[in-house]
Amino acid sequence: MEENRIAVGLDIGTTKIVAIIGQRNDLGKIEVISYGSAPSLGVQRGVVVNITQTIDSIKKAIQVAESQVNYKINSVAVGIAGQHIRSLQHSDYVTREDSESVINDIDLDRLTDNVHKLVMMPGEEIIHVLPQEYKVDGQGEIKEPRGMFGGRLEATFHIVVGQITSIRNIARCVKSSELELHTVNLEPLASADAVLNQEEKEAGVVLIDIGGGTTDVAIFKDGIIRHTAVVPHGGNIITNDIKEGCSIIEKQAELLKIKFGSAWPGENKETEIVSIPGLRGRDPKEISLKNLSRIIHARCTEIINAVFTEIKNYGHDQTSKKLIAGVVITGGGSKLKHIKQLVEYLTGMDTRIGYPNEHLGSKEALDKELNSPIYSTAVGLLMQGLSSRKDGNFVDLMNENDEKTSLDDPIQTSNESPELTPSEIKKEKIESEMDPVARTPKQADWFKRWVDKFIELIDD
Repeated sequence: MEENRIAVGLDIGTTKIVAIIGQRNDLGKIEVISYGSAPSLGVQRGVVVNITQTIDSIKKAIQVAESQVNYKINSVAVGIAGQHIRSLQHSDYVTREDSESVINDIDLDRLTDNVHKLVMMPGEEIIHVLPQEYKVDGQGEIKEPRGMFGGRLEATFHIVVGQITSIRNIARCVKSSELELHTVNLEPLASADAVLNQEEKEAGVVLIDIGGGTTDVAIFKDGIIRHTAVVPHGGNIITNDIKEGCSIIEKQAELLKIKFGSAWPGENKETEIVSIPGLRGRDPKEISLKNLSRIIHARCTEIINAVFTEIKNYGHDQTSKKLIAGVVITGGGSKLKHIKQLVEYLTGMDTRIGYPNEHLGSKEALDKELNSPIYSTAVGLLMQGLSSRKDGNFVDLMNENDEKTSLDDPIQTSNESPELTPSEIKKEKIESEMDPVARTPKQADWFKRWVDKFIELIDD
């Protein structure tokens, strides 16, 4: 990894697309330099359904981020999610010719390469191969086999698989936006990096990332990722339920959910009414907050029960798999009122809301804006970009003669994202000389090779 590296995380979500530029300070914390956001118009449930609209949305977010600094973004760390993602467990082994020599990276690479040769269902591609634990000559529960002697090396892997067409569509949108794919990461793992600490991962914790189109689940135990899943429902389906149940338009339903919505119907009285303006000359519509919370509660209960099924499939009830740290909720859906209490009630597990402040370095206004569950995935992708060992620059310093994008350009402004208007984005002046940054943990070589192979596939 380069010293003083500046990286860019790009979160292509169902409701919004966010680009964050950042670097590490002397203490290893992340300092955000600039960020931009735009409504996501071409993505449904984490899957691209309109290439042109997605490209336009990516360009808007990138241009907003670039407009505040003297950098030109040329490469991004991209996240992959969506209902096409699935996971499975697999065990494999290799036999070593010389059992008198110590196990090294070559042996681990051979073992991982064997897993990558597995035959998946038609149209699927392996995204991540995550080692769980190793065995050396039958001796189990080994976390780090390097330096040990042995003739047979075994391992259990957690494999994340996705539809290659969906992944290639994401990559094509990025490349068509004149950007390079620097790294490709699973979004639940990126969110986990942003909001979980190592103690929670060791004790056992469930991360629930409630996005606009999907709800991502990641389970950690003993510091290792143990289970991942994607529930094909998110905040948008709650909005749609409100729209249908109250017979109002989608924009009004979203505002109702944000301002008056609650996942717990017990607190509202039947007499509490909110008035919605009527459409073009029609009378206002009165909506009971009690009915509103019942609609939200029903859908939230369905989503959380689906997540709890994944937790039980992992084996949480077993003593050896007890998740002591409970549940951490993040994503835009975690801002819904009383969602924390509903999760605790349905799962019986301690719950907290996850903010990406674990790794943000300063108390500057820019970092405070990003210290929201909405930006957990984007911050996590930025972290993984900074940790990447792959060569290449994410950004280039712009010369005075280079054209700087103006925010007055219609493509960069949107009435649908008022919270991120240019006047509210803090302008940061970037110094030409920056302090050295702390080195971050190494990313596995096999994953670097997979990314290179995947990008070659996209180019073909």
